[in-house]
Amino acid sequence: ATCVADTTRKSPFVAPRVMAKGAVREVTSDEIPMEDVLGCCASDEKKQEIVPQVIGRLPQMSTEQTLEIAKAAKSAWNGGSGVWPQMSLSKRVTAVENFLTELKKQRESIIELLMWEIGKNEADATSEFDRTIEFAQQVIDVVKSDPEFGGASWQSIGATRAFVRRAAIGIILCLGPYNYPLNETYATLIPALLMGNIVILKIPTIGGLSHLLTMDAFSKALPPGTIHFVSGRGRATMPPLMESGAIDGLAFIGGSSAADTLIKGHPHPHRLKVFLQLEAKNMGIFLEDLFDPKNAQVLDTVLDEAVLGSLSFNGQRCTALKIIFAPSSQGETVAKALAERVERLPVGLPWQKWDNGSLSKITPLPNQNRIDYMKSLIDDATSKGAKVMNKGGGTILGGTESTLMVPAVLYPVTPDMKIYSEEQFGPIVPVATYDKVETVLEYGRDGEYGQQVSVFTAQQSTEIAANLLDNFSSVFGKININGQCGRSPDTLPFSGRRSSAMGVMSVRDALFEFSIPTVVAYKDKGANAEIVGQIEKSSSFMQGI
Repeated sequence: ATCVADTTRKSPFVAPRVMAKGAVREVTSDEIPMEDVLGCCASDEKKQEIVPQVIGRLPQMSTEQTLEIAKAAKSAWNGGSGVWPQMSLSKRVTAVENFLTELKKQRESIIELLMWEIGKNEADATSEFDRTIEFAQQVIDVVKSDPEFGGASWQSIGATRAFVRRAAIGIILCLGPYNYPLNETYATLIPALLMGNIVILKIPTIGGLSHLLTMDAFSKALPPGTIHFVSGRGRATMPPLMESGAIDGLAFIGGSSAADTLIKGHPHPHRLKVFLQLEAKNMGIFLEDLFDPKNAQVLDTVLDEAVLGSLSFNGQRCTALKIIFAPSSQGETVAKALAERVERLPVGLPWQKWDNGSLSKITPLPNQNRIDYMKSLIDDATSKGAKVMNKGGGTILGGTESTLMVPAVLYPVTPDMKIYSEEQFGPIVPVATYDKVETVLEYGRDGEYGQQVSVFTAQQSTEIAANLLDNFSSVFGKININGQCGRSPDTLPFSGRRSSAMGVMSVRDALFEFSIPTVVAYKDKGANAEIVGQIEKSSSFMQGI
C-alpha cells in the first residue's frame, strides 16, 4: 500500500485553556508561555506530502503555577474534610455520571483529535472514546452493586459489630500515556474520583489536546477543586509537585525510569500509594506442532493473530507482541509468512479508506523522535546480520517531514541486537529462534519485564504449552493461548511483574488501588447499637447507594 495524501479533511484547532477553581477559560501567551502542538497527519496539497501543522496549543506551566495547583488541591482535600471527600458515595456517583453525560457531547471532537494528534485510525479512535465511557460505567456499576463499596453492611465478629467501607487516600496525581491518552488516564482517574480522592491530572505533552476538551464537562459536573490540570514539560512541573509532599497517591502509566524519578522525589516515599503500568517486552512463542501440514489452517490463523498483536496501532501498545520466537527450523518460514501479511496492510492516514473498504492499518507515528528510534533499532539489527523481510520495510512514506513508516519484519534477531531486549513501541516485528524451549523460558524468567506472553500451539504440543504456562505463571500477569496480548475484557485483572507494573487494573481492582478500608466498630452491649444506629442515619460516609 502507498500513501495518498488526503487533502479534503480540515484540520482541527484547540485553543489553549486552563481550569482554576472549577472555572475554565482560554488563555493567551501574554499570561502563560505556549507550545504549538503539531498534528502528525496534516498534508500538503501541492506536494502530496505529509507535513506536520499546528492543531492546537498547550499552556506551559511554570514551577510556581504548578505549586499553586498543589496548594489548591490541598485546600480541596482539606485533610479529608473537603466537599468532595465528604460527599456521600451516592452523590459522587451521580456527579461522575453527569460528567460522562457532558463528556459524550465532545465525542466527535475528541475522536477527530486522536486521529490528528497521535495518528490513531478512525475505528481505533472511536473505540478508545467509547471504551472509556464503557469502562467508567462498569466501574460505577461495581460501586453500586459490590458489598465492598456501595453495599457495605454490618457484620459480627464475636462481641464486635463492624461496618467496613472503602474511603479516599487523598490527592492522586494521574499521569497517562500518549498512546491511549483518554482511556488509560481515565482507567485510573474515574475510580480515584469515585472513591472521594482529589485528582491532579498531568496532561501528556503528546496526545494532550483531548484533555483540554474535557475541562468543561468536569467544570459542569464536579465541585470546584475536585480535579486540577497541569500542562507543560514534565521535568518542569512534576519534580516540584512531588517534592512539595502534597501528593498522596501516584497513578502513572509510562516508563519505569520516569516513575522511579517521581517516586524518589517525594519527601516521604514510604507513604506514597503507588500504581504503575510500565513497559513490556511481550513474547509470541510458536510451538513446533504448528508446522505439521495437517495444522496449516491453525498456523494461518495464528500468523494473522501475531500480525494483529504486533502492529495494532502501529505496535504502540504496552500489550503489543514485541518479539516473536519460532523453532530454529521454522524461523525463516515464520518471518516470510509474517512479511507477506505485513505487505498487505494498508499504510496511510487515519481516515483513509482503501479499495476493500478498510481503513489504514498503519498510520503516522506521533513525532520524529519515534521515527529516529525505529531507524536506530533497524540499523543496529541489520548491521549485526538481520534482514528486513518485507518489501519497503522501514521506509518513510509521504516526504521528508512525514512520520508514516512501513513496518519492518526483522529476521534473524539475536541477543546482541538492541531490538532483542528493548521495547520498540512501534512498527517493528522482530523474529528470533530457539532450539530448545528452555531458551524462551530463560528469556521470560531473566528479562526485565513481566507483563504478558502469548503461546501459539496446536493439539500435539499441549504438554509443552502446559510446561510453559506453569513456569510463566510466576513470571507474567497474563498468559494468552493462541491469542494476542491485551488488557480487555476490563472486568479481568490486568497486572504485571518486575518493571512492567505495580498494582492491578480492572473495573473492580482499580477501586481498591485508590482507596483504603475504613472500619466503624462497637461492642454489642448496652445502648451502643441504638447510639450507632442514630449516628449511621446522619453519616454521609455510611450512606448506601
